[in-house]
Amino acid sequence: MKLRRAEGKEKDMCLAIPGKIIELDREKQTATVDYGSGTKRKANVSLVSVKIGDYVLVHAGFAIQVLDEHEAQETLELFRDMLSLQEEG
Repeated sequence: MKLRRAEGKEKDMCLAIPGKIIELDREKQTATVDYGSGTKRKANVSLVSVKIGDYVLVHAGFAIQVLDEHEAQETLELFRDMLSLQEEG
């Protein structure tokens, strides 16, 4: 994601994104994570204890935290709001 600073310059920013685990491969310690809007990616889950249906926070391909569904949905809504503001600017 690129953020525009007040002085008009853009800066790259790394974010952790919440998603829902829809498939789990315990042997490989990976999961398929659904981020919504048809976006699904593999993530390493070796750092957290998870099951199918859990929401996780993913950064750089690693699930780094388990979230409750309400918290995950609120965070996704904030990201949608930020992206719509970015598109308007």
